[in-house]
Amino acid sequence: MSGMKSVLSNFCTGVAVITARGAAGRPVGMAVQSFSSVSLDPPLVCFCPARTSTTWPRIQAAAAFAVNILAADQQELCRRFAVTGGDKFAGVPWRAGGNGAPLLDGVLATVECDLEAVLDGGDHAIALGRVTALTAHREGAPLLYFRRTYGRLPGLPGAAPGEPAAPRPLSSAAMSSSMAAARSRSEA
Repeated sequence: MSGMKSVLSNFCTGVAVITARGAAGRPVGMAVQSFSSVSLDPPLVCFCPARTSTTWPRIQAAAAFAVNILAADQQELCRRFAVTGGDKFAGVPWRAGGNGAPLLDGVLATVECDLEAVLDGGDHAIALGRVTALTAHREGAPLLYFRRTYGRLPGLPGAAPGEPAAPRPLSSAAMSSSMAAARSRSEA
């Protein structure tokens, strides 16, 4: 459907970078706008990599990954991870998460996952991840993608440049409690 991409560009999405440890421990990553929460019990998320992606097979082989939720001031980081080839991690500060996947510095939040399943999604795969750890790193506006352009929510302040990240990891008990509270308020 030739008009599908144009019509669906009217749906605003957030932007994330999916990262993993590839062969020989080398970090791999790709930008996605197809990230979503799937289930609170069990805690599942998904993203949809293109079958033509050269990075996706390396993330799939790792069997564990991290979702790095980008802030409005991280457009350049997004562009770096949206291209094919090259060393996407050159000069990008990161640390290894509990599952070994790279956690990028300065992002709004990270979600660490084990790869639960890969489903057929036509010209894309649907990668389901079981959440193993969650961390909110800083306050700020998210990086948004709308009609093929990056943007931010008006009136939502971003973190001050150079402001240090103050991670707020959730314990398993807090994660379960948070998910239960959200489930009780949710209709979806």
